[in-house]
Amino acid sequence: MSITHPHEVLVVIPARGGSKGIPFKNLKPVAGRSLVARAVEAARGAAWVTDVVVSTDSADIRFEAERFGARVIERPDELSGDTATSESAVLHALENTSGTPAVTVLMQCTSPFIDPADLDAAIGKVLDGGADVAFSVAENHNFLWARNDAGAVTAVGHSADFRPRRQDREPQYRETGAFYVMRTEGFLARRHRFFGTLEFQVVPAEHAIEIDSLEDLEIVRAMDSRPESTEVDVDALVMDFDGVHTDDHALVNFEGEEFVRVSRSDGMGVARLRRAGVPQLILSTETNPVVTARANKLGVDVVQDVADKAAAVTEWITLRGLDPERVAFVGNDVNDLPAMGRVGWPVAVADARPEVKAAARVVLQHNGGEGAVREICERVLAAQPAAEPAAAAIQTR
Repeated sequence: MSITHPHEVLVVIPARGGSKGIPFKNLKPVAGRSLVARAVEAARGAAWVTDVVVSTDSADIRFEAERFGARVIERPDELSGDTATSESAVLHALENTSGTPAVTVLMQCTSPFIDPADLDAAIGKVLDGGADVAFSVAENHNFLWARNDAGAVTAVGHSADFRPRRQDREPQYRETGAFYVMRTEGFLARRHRFFGTLEFQVVPAEHAIEIDSLEDLEIVRAMDSRPESTEVDVDALVMDFDGVHTDDHALVNFEGEEFVRVSRSDGMGVARLRRAGVPQLILSTETNPVVTARANKLGVDVVQDVADKAAAVTEWITLRGLDPERVAFVGNDVNDLPAMGRVGWPVAVADARPEVKAAARVVLQHNGGEGAVREICERVLAAQPAAEPAAAAIQTR
């Protein structure tokens, strides 16, 4: 294949913030990278691609997309509901892009194993004029069945009384949903992803999985699992207070004063990490003197009365001059999810909400208030370039 003059190829990745099936689906990590990040990296890895856009209504997805090098277009509310089509997001992106690219690609975050080489091959088929649309498919040799209008079981695409071997059957092709490469002029005229001459881009079966449910997500994570290391290689640590430093319980006396339980072991872990020069921050949505007292005793930064944890984490990271990819955030409940999406190492305590565990890169073995902080501190210490020197005992509680 040879192209004698340059062409502009725009990839549009629709990524809504809301999802009924999986909350915060597009920010879920697989092998340490969110679905948004994986899609952006796959698009940017294709040689033909000249521009990558993420269309979203979510500030957290915007942050993640820009962090991995994509341009972001804010999607209006009327195009962000459950009934909005992917085509509407692509059309909106084209309306908000200067010039008209020769080729536009619709790419889905929910396909986490897109190979840039497959994407490049599909783009080449459209640029060469062999197709108006090239889209990803996987071979399907299954015998399909359905019920007709009368409720009777019938064979689909084959005869029930003829059962040739797999190798003797012509394959059918299943649409994977991963990407659709379209000649922009035709797409703008038809306003639909299928038009003109269609062509397949056959991808391996292992690349054809689409995430629609939590079960799909677990399967994908198992497929792309890495040997888990106990180390957490970061330059800074941010921690929620209630449910991380505490067991998420409080004793309240008749005057309304609250008392919480913390772990002495956690305090030792924080002190050791502080001695290693690793910045730490305790973040709390409430204003409680006990949080200030605990942070002061531990000698770490503290921010309280936080309505937007994600913004607070980003501000602290910026002030410290840190790389978000090398920061860990430890949370336990759903209000921690946006902040977890702002760092490279989202971490959940062992008794965290299921949604938080699903979003975590690391799930600790200890519960909040019962050694979780000590565990994360030890994991961070284990990844430091030089071990902490033996020193006199550190007084802490």
